[in-house]
Amino acid sequence: MTRPASFPGNLHLVLVLRPTSFFQRTFTDLVFRFSQEDFMLKLPVVMLSSVTDLLRYIEENQLTSEFGGTLEYCHSDWIFLRTAIESFAVTVKDIAQMLQAFGTELAEMELSQESNAIELLLLSHTEKYRKLKDAISSVMREGRYLLSSLEASGKEEDKDTHWDITQDWDTVQRLLAQLRDMEMAFDDFFDKHHLKLQQYLQLLRYEHSFQEMESSLEKLSSQEWKLIVTGETLAQTEQIIKELDILEKRAQEEMTRAQVMILHGHQMAAGHHYATPLIVQRCNELRHHCDTLNSAISAKCKTLIQVQALLQHLEEAQQWCDDGTCLLANQQLEKLNSKEGAQAALSDLEKFQEGAPALLNAETDLLFMEYEGVLTPHLQTHIEKTFEKYTSVQNLFQTRQTCLKKLADKHVRPIQLVVPRPENPPRSKSPVSPKHDLNSSMKFTFDFSGKRATRKSPNSRKIEVLHDYQNRNATSYVVDGEDGADLRKHRVMRELIETERIYVEELLTVLLGYRAEMDNPLLSSLLPTCLRNKRDILFGNMPDIYSFHSRQDHRQTHTSSSKLYYTKADEQRAN
Repeated sequence: MTRPASFPGNLHLVLVLRPTSFFQRTFTDLVFRFSQEDFMLKLPVVMLSSVTDLLRYIEENQLTSEFGGTLEYCHSDWIFLRTAIESFAVTVKDIAQMLQAFGTELAEMELSQESNAIELLLLSHTEKYRKLKDAISSVMREGRYLLSSLEASGKEEDKDTHWDITQDWDTVQRLLAQLRDMEMAFDDFFDKHHLKLQQYLQLLRYEHSFQEMESSLEKLSSQEWKLIVTGETLAQTEQIIKELDILEKRAQEEMTRAQVMILHGHQMAAGHHYATPLIVQRCNELRHHCDTLNSAISAKCKTLIQVQALLQHLEEAQQWCDDGTCLLANQQLEKLNSKEGAQAALSDLEKFQEGAPALLNAETDLLFMEYEGVLTPHLQTHIEKTFEKYTSVQNLFQTRQTCLKKLADKHVRPIQLVVPRPENPPRSKSPVSPKHDLNSSMKFTFDFSGKRATRKSPNSRKIEVLHDYQNRNATSYVVDGEDGADLRKHRVMRELIETERIYVEELLTVLLGYRAEMDNPLLSSLLPTCLRNKRDILFGNMPDIYSFHSRQDHRQTHTSSSKLYYTKADEQRAN
């Protein structure tokens, strides 16, 4: 029979001590006979009649006083201790099963794609883990209390019972060691699982943020792509620049957020995240999107600035051409007949040409090469039309300057006073002049002689003829005497005829240089929109005025020539 301290164990021999009374002995025999097959099958059984027979099988120090031995033993205490040990062993086994089941649940669980579900799952697992930890702590406290009870019992017992208590103490200690090992293994497993869930939740959030950021950057890229650099007008280009500036500010804000996301991704990768390759890939994609968007916006901004500068230069050139046309049109023709007026007008034209934009001084081919990167067919056509307009305006300037130079070179001779001759001067048929200069007027003096030559008086008639060798049509007379009034009328008439001639010439210049050029299809693009198809309104009946004055000028010239011949004949008769 095994010792009680090692119970439960294997039974090798059954010793039965028969009671002494008849009834107890009869009852024991009956019970043993009916129960032998159930409890003691295939085990040797020895029936003992007295306690003395029991000592032949078991030593005295291994028997209690009830069986004539010396062993100190309390069966109730032994039952309580064995029950506690068995209960502790069962509890440890239950804890092991619970940990195993919870670990299997965590390992076989399918993770959701929703971050909220993962958050709830983390809370649920954490709560279960805490409950299991509390149960393990409770069992550990129970095991430690059981050990302390065994240690207390071992101190009270003698050396003969020390071996039995030590064996029980080892059993409880072994169960506690198993419980601690299970707890450490479960803690390690749960920590890894919990970390994986947290990293999975981080990855879900990062993926969600990445999708939003990628969508935002793609939207900005689409908006940038829709901003087409047409370069048709300066106002349109400036509007596109404003829109691009607004887009660039939004892009900078989004790219700043993207940089924060990239930094966060690198921090996650540095924390040994299980999805480090995927996170690094996302960071590279974000960086590529940012670089592409930034490069596209910068390139388009640079292109727009160049187009804006070119359009501004072209607009300045167009405005200069329009201002030049207005300057030519606003010059008052009546003020150009004098030398001073012609010189002033010529100076205004030269000064205006000096202020021409620098763009007009460049060659077209060099301009095309300078703006080759932003040049479009529309801009190329715009440049060509601008230079065509500039060439046309330059031709008008050259024509006007040629006329003004001719007018400025004319020397308008003032009328000189005649010095009175002596009463009987010598007849002179040659011009009398203090200086002989082709560029100055020649003065001729004639006396009327013949039948009336003897009638001399202080009021004798004297004729002074002034010839202008530079301008054959400009001949003036200064006459003293009775016929002086008629000759003064003739001089006034000649001045009127000369003024009319200059007026007709300038009128013809206006009609040929401006009115006729409005019908030139090559110059239609240079004409302001407000003046197109308004030639008759702008010039009115100037062709009719020119036709009338040109005829009158011809008639007056013919009449003047006749009178000039008559005057010369009178001079000859007078001489």
